[in-house]
Amino acid sequence: MRVGIVGAGIAGLMAGHAIAAGGHDVVVFDKGRSAGGRLATRRIGAATVDHGAQFFTVRSEAFADHVDRWVRAGVVREWCRGFDAIDGHPRYVGVAGMNGVAKHLAAALDVRCGSLVFSVHATQGRQPWELKLDDGSLHGFDALVMTCPLPQTFSLLVSAEVQMPEVLWRTGYDATLALLVVLDRPGAVPGPGGLQTDPNFTFVGDNQAKGISSVPALTFHATPAWSDEHWPDEPADAEALLHEMARPWLGEATVLVSQLKRWRFATPRSIWPEAHWSPSERSDLAVAGDAFAGPKVEGAALSGLSAAAALLA
Repeated sequence: MRVGIVGAGIAGLMAGHAIAAGGHDVVVFDKGRSAGGRLATRRIGAATVDHGAQFFTVRSEAFADHVDRWVRAGVVREWCRGFDAIDGHPRYVGVAGMNGVAKHLAAALDVRCGSLVFSVHATQGRQPWELKLDDGSLHGFDALVMTCPLPQTFSLLVSAEVQMPEVLWRTGYDATLALLVVLDRPGAVPGPGGLQTDPNFTFVGDNQAKGISSVPALTFHATPAWSDEHWPDEPADAEALLHEMARPWLGEATVLVSQLKRWRFATPRSIWPEAHWSPSERSDLAVAGDAFAGPKVEGAALSGLSAAAALLA
């Protein structure tokens, strides 16, 4: 088969690996500048900052097998076993940032970034699926895996006359506004460098303590309620408010550089009970992502593997 995958986040990349391992041709399209989705790392001067997913855990044998290989390959490592309290459960991070996991997976695939899928069409030709990109190019496939956020997947599949369950395409997502700061000295985030108890933030991360940045740099993820309330704000206004909320964790440090990051589809508010969805009348289409097996890195990875298994069955 020739299989097209829309979305180069962890779900799409895991699906692509499994399908390619079965001997099939895979092409992964993503509108972003690089693969990874919320496995996102950026450089700000000398700092390296994770601004999406901050870490991941392992709770299933299926995912543990993959993570063990990543550890042996030097792609990920254990960060700690708890933040506010030690619970003995490993938290893993990318050795060079979370995006390193995506880069590792993408290296073995045909991943085409900067490629916005404009529409999806079911055809009567030799290849039953056709993707049209925003540049007007057409690409035919024998099967498809859709892993972008469900509202986007729904919009794309409308042109193919695929009916998704209403409860699925109406899945809501929490937004996240994130503040990234580079400091002139270490801040006041306690070891091991992660905090989950601040009422204003779902997570505060110290990228230097995590081991990915050579200079002090912090990541702040505002709560869903705060992010939704301030999503319409002018970026400069939202950033200024975040600076005020972040002040207790800066300590004596001075902010050298700061950036605001907006995640519109950060976390699904409900989870589909199965690991992926396919229409009953078509076995050549699978919809996957973090709204299926769980809104975490592991859940999205397992959803991608489930979608791949369905196409290969």
